[in-house]
Amino acid sequence: MSRKGVILVTGAGGFTGLHVRRRAKELGYQCIGLAHSADEFPPDEGSTVVQVDLLDRSEVFRVVSGLDHIEYVLHLAAVSFVASDDIPSMYSTNIIGTLNLIDALSARSQRPKKVLIASSANVYGEARSLPITEDTPINPVNDYGVSKVSMEAMLAIKSNIPLVIARPFNYTGRGQNERFLIPKIVQAFREGRDELELGNLDVARDFSDVRDLVRAYLLLLEHPGALGVFNICSGSPTTLGAIVDAMNNISGHSLEIRVNPKFVRENEIKVIYGTPEKLENVIGDFRAYSIDDTLQWMYTSEQN
Repeated sequence: MSRKGVILVTGAGGFTGLHVRRRAKELGYQCIGLAHSADEFPPDEGSTVVQVDLLDRSEVFRVVSGLDHIEYVLHLAAVSFVASDDIPSMYSTNIIGTLNLIDALSARSQRPKKVLIASSANVYGEARSLPITEDTPINPVNDYGVSKVSMEAMLAIKSNIPLVIARPFNYTGRGQNERFLIPKIVQAFREGRDELELGNLDVARDFSDVRDLVRAYLLLLEHPGALGVFNICSGSPTTLGAIVDAMNNISGHSLEIRVNPKFVRENEIKVIYGTPEKLENVIGDFRAYSIDDTLQWMYTSEQN
């Protein structure tokens, strides 16, 4: 067994999962990753991959019951693209997949010390007051947010495992798919394009670096008193226009932005940002990177 124990990570082959595995390995953990397909899980000396479909309840129970020495669980597997057209898959994965995992963990004779479930700040919708705190009323405005609210409601009746529900706001970094806005913008500058189509540039979001997010996740798992709901955010909003301006400075290149009405989503929330006060009262200051640091990191990567 590794020096700090074993973390079971679902969605381990995804963007966030990759960064979790790297950081956990640096800290001395061993990662066991659950992935829908072994092909989705890049090779990693410090990790083991187990193929499982979280929607197959009997398979999940079989796999989870056969794993030894699981100290912590980090549940990242989800349909996480808000604008996804596959709405049924979003609901089934985010709710039923989570239910199957939690029930399988509860059935183990040796239950994990703690399970962290990745929810989303989308559960808040368009808040009437800012910044958003953990006590802000739930008011989702899209299917993704509704799926996460439903998932949290289901978890509320699962009381036999210590649970942390993390509600991350927007975050980004190297390796994020270009269907997400910031990687799309960064890649346009990397390619030296003359123009780029975006939605409303005045939309402001609370952006964090994925490395800071991962640090917060692992600190929440390790802290014995960290239970319940925590927002993970930077505490300040940044407009897409400011992101473009920052990329102008980083790259030394400017491009023309064209607003495409197709990219302006129905029920678009104009400004959203939270406060990490509750989180920082427990784990301390977890943020090491500004949005400019993150953009520079993404722009200089050999492979985004």
